Amino acid sequence: MCEANAYLRHDKEDELLMESVDKVIPEEGQLLLENIFGVKKIVKGIIKELSLVDHKIIIERN
Repeated sequence: MCEANAYLRHDKEDELLMESVDKVIPEEGQLLLENIFGVKKIVKGIIKELSLVDHKIIIERN
């Protein structure tokens, strides 16, 4: 499987936002996340780090 978990980073701590994310669509100042079950979430922020080996997407608020 190629999905990853999305985390929101604040104060050097990572908080789980969504599991099994398979689609990230950047929009103006925000990201649309969609997981393998079709659940969507909009997050205001930027992608700070992608770790494909660890299946992690790290997002920071902008």
